[in-house]
Amino acid sequence: SIRAKKLAFGLIGYGGMPSNHSAIVSSMVMLIALQEGITHPAFGVAITLAFIVMMDANSLRRQVGKHAEKINQLSQVDKPLRERMGHTRLEILGGIVTGFIVAYLLVLVSSVQ
Repeated sequence: SIRAKKLAFGLIGYGGMPSNHSAIVSSMVMLIALQEGITHPAFGVAITLAFIVMMDANSLRRQVGKHAEKINQLSQVDKPLRERMGHTRLEILGGIVTGFIVAYLLVLVSSVQ
């Protein structure tokens, strides 16, 4: 938003730091671990889903963004394809850290009440 000098809601969810997809699934994993424990079946499901989402963000969606960039260079269309797709490993790590912190804070706040 600052760089574009306008609200950039259209960019949410397509790349950048931190990865919001990684933050969401990481907070889910952390909440289940803190509330139910790591031996609970829901933890296994959550961690599996988290790995799938993060692998998709780093590999498939990132490649789609690279392909869109090349297609846009080759074509002269009115509405170019969105190039900002996927995440780097650092952006995914940022999402994981963000998700863990948010989940921990949620558990802290709920235990105070």
